[in-house]
Amino acid sequence: MKNIKYLLTFLLAVLSFSVFSQREQKQFDREKYESARVAFITNRLDLKTNQAEKFWPIFNKYNEEKEKMIRNMSAINKESEGDVTEAKAKELIARRFDIQEEILDLEKKFMNDVTSVLSHTQALKLGGVNRDFVRQIYRMNQRGGQRGNN
Repeated sequence: MKNIKYLLTFLLAVLSFSVFSQREQKQFDREKYESARVAFITNRLDLKTNQAEKFWPIFNKYNEEKEKMIRNMSAINKESEGDVTEAKAKELIARRFDIQEEILDLEKKFMNDVTSVLSHTQALKLGGVNRDFVRQIYRMNQRGGQRGNN
């Protein structure tokens, strides 16, 4: 089991480096990003093979749906830029709350689905682990940008 953890950590480092070392190209490689995220989360949550096989389809579907809702929220925010009538502002506020309720319902469904595969402890850690991954990628990206500016 320790060998698998070391392998996953090594793969994460290699994939993360290759994803963001190509900064000059200004091209985001989604496939490499997702591979690095899978390795990172699998390692950090100590997912067993049978858990991972069931977890990732649930997680990916949840992420797709949440990203769509966030894009909708972003569109509402863009609509609210500039001069907006009181009626339009009231409508946009109501739409924001509707989307926020949809996101909360999605979160509840996801947590219910994911706890059928993961322990509650693993499910609880998931949010923090996902944020840790994003922070690590951001830091690596910042460091790569600083090197490129010297």
